[in-house]
Amino acid sequence: MKVRKAVIPAAGLGTRVLPASKAVPKEMLPIVDKPAIQYIVEEAVKAGIEEILIITNRNKVAIEDHFDRCPELEERLLAGNKEKLYEDAVAPAKMANIFFIRQKETKGLGHAVLAAKSFVGNEPFAVLYGDDVIMGDVPATGELCEAYEKYGKGVVGIKEVPQEDISKYSSLAVEKIGDREYKVTDMIEKPAKGEEFSLFSILGRCVLPPEIFEIIENTPPGAGGEIQLTDAMKELTMREGMVGVDYLGTRYDMGNKMGMMKAIVETALKHDEIKDDFKDYLKNLKF
Repeated sequence: MKVRKAVIPAAGLGTRVLPASKAVPKEMLPIVDKPAIQYIVEEAVKAGIEEILIITNRNKVAIEDHFDRCPELEERLLAGNKEKLYEDAVAPAKMANIFFIRQKETKGLGHAVLAAKSFVGNEPFAVLYGDDVIMGDVPATGELCEAYEKYGKGVVGIKEVPQEDISKYSSLAVEKIGDREYKVTDMIEKPAKGEEFSLFSILGRCVLPPEIFEIIENTPPGAGGEIQLTDAMKELTMREGMVGVDYLGTRYDMGNKMGMMKAIVETALKHDEIKDDFKDYLKNLKF
């Protein structure tokens, strides 16, 4: 079944990037000239997603405004013959059918995804984590959607992480079944030392069947006292198995100061407008 819908949980508090996230949603912090969440939406659209639900909270109205039209600004740009800037300004509102819902309480990623139950209905859907921007010529979400259509099972986007970092993420038990495809047989969220299955972790993307909602509804709070999506996916794995795809793109953790800076610098080095000047700037920078 074709994956048409995507959910982007973006209700987190952004404590790792304070004080910037106190007044500006972390998803709206810019990577050169576009907010991080626009890159995530663009990835979904490139993957063939038609409808997107962004889950926010009461402090993130700026996200909704970004994906809306702004007639006053648009008129000013057209009157000044700034057609390129006009196109850039209206592009976010034209990318897809984008909907919003507020998560009333932040009780974990599983709880956030559960808020999308009515939106999703009885269809498979992609989840693009709001903290994770994945850059690459091939959209990571598209790779996962292809795997879902191929295997008919839930799919997680995976990458190997350093041994010292695995306790911050999930750890998967995997068996290789393709070039970059793996059978997932078990998983654990934030494993203690010695509990990890491998260094493969779910990073930023998954495609899930609608059955996940019934599982989440019966999933007790896990790590951090929150309803963890990983715990629900573990149950899904036990029931019918899942597939892991080691996607091609580069993932940037935008809820992390270092991840944010890497995304900005590496994007600037490829940006058509500024890449040459920025390279010269870096070459001449004195430490």
